[in-house]
Amino acid sequence: MKSSFYQKLVYQLVSKVIIFPIYKLIFRGNLIGRENIPQKGSFIMVSNHGSLLDPPLLGHAIGRNISFMAKSELFRIPLLGFIIKSCGAYPVKRGIVDKKTIEVACRKLLTNNSIGIFIDGTRQKDGRVNKPKKGAALLSFKNQKILLPVAIINSHRLVKLKFFIPFFTKIVIKVGKPINPPEGSSKNELDRVTHYLQESINNMLE
Repeated sequence: MKSSFYQKLVYQLVSKVIIFPIYKLIFRGNLIGRENIPQKGSFIMVSNHGSLLDPPLLGHAIGRNISFMAKSELFRIPLLGFIIKSCGAYPVKRGIVDKKTIEVACRKLLTNNSIGIFIDGTRQKDGRVNKPKKGAALLSFKNQKILLPVAIINSHRLVKLKFFIPFFTKIVIKVGKPINPPEGSSKNELDRVTHYLQESINNMLE
């Protein structure tokens, strides 16, 4: 109970003191579709991925404590590592089906904590969803939790240089309507839900 309270306290502090000025003042962040965010219970947020800053920016904008699966290497980056750990992120080994990571995700969902998954598994140069993985759909079925498609626009091109002067791109985050868990765990059903998530996110990006 104490650790849970401490984590929420640190999350709120990091969100308001560090992430808020980055999201709102530097990138002029804007959230569309707030009414689609569940206010009770846990869910699985599924998003495209274009920048290392996506987890804290999305977590702050959504306004719910969301734990992201993050590559283990990110925890070794001084400031970013501290931020994502404070926000409840947990490490995953890239390219490996890590049973421990899946167990952590299921445990978080069962204890009323929402999780965030980048459906491609890694950053995409064009910021779109190109090669979605079925992990989010499978976790949704196993835990019977809704999927929340979210598109973060322009995160793959946060900073542009013109005459050696940095220009910061405006970030827009769109939240789609929640999607029910798959009806089964067959390959066809998981593929169906995964492709539906891909279409939902890419449509919001346009």
